[in-house]
Amino acid sequence: MNEINFNISPLLTFFLNEGVPFETIKLILMLPIIATLIAFLRQVVGIKAFGIYTPLLVTFAFLATNGLRYGIAIFITIILIGMLTRVALKSFRLLYLPRVAIMLTIVALSILIMLVIGGSLKRTGLASVSIFPILIMITLVEKFIAVQIEKGDRAAILLAAETLIISILGFYIASWETLVHFIAFYPWIILLTIPLNIILGKWTGLRLSEYFRFGEIIKRK
Repeated sequence: MNEINFNISPLLTFFLNEGVPFETIKLILMLPIIATLIAFLRQVVGIKAFGIYTPLLVTFAFLATNGLRYGIAIFITIILIGMLTRVALKSFRLLYLPRVAIMLTIVALSILIMLVIGGSLKRTGLASVSIFPILIMITLVEKFIAVQIEKGDRAAILLAAETLIISILGFYIASWETLVHFIAFYPWIILLTIPLNIILGKWTGLRLSEYFRFGEIIKRK
């Protein structure tokens, strides 16, 4: 059984006794909370990001890296390399899938070089980042390029920035020890996210971002 230095519910104790790692349990219990946060930010605040799955996955990728700064560094590197590679490949007039495959290859090699540089600079936290968070964030490239093609560079950069902001916020919430301890003792509390999302699903009011966007029009009424 995992050694836990705070009180947990009998249900979690059972899971631990059955060999389920506490870190896995914690992340699974945090998932509906982070997903609800993203839904709130999208429906009420008006932050779009790359849907709900991408910021959720990036949040967990950040949690799996050796510190948030390394996760952010990898995220920004992937976006920048993706943009530069797309510009470089424009003149070749390639079909979408082969072009994305080339971009993923170049992004992967760039991340490898980044990890090697981190090792040479004695940044062991960066050099020892596992493959899974890297793979998760590399999938951003296809999302980013798809938005670039459909809506342009500005929209793609804005969505990437919003995704990064939500993922950083999600990281801090999932790392908040008080919340982790509370959920470990009352794991059933995550069921409250269901009625919360039902309320969000029926939201018909203006988003906060729309109050700023259409502020002048609202004042005239």
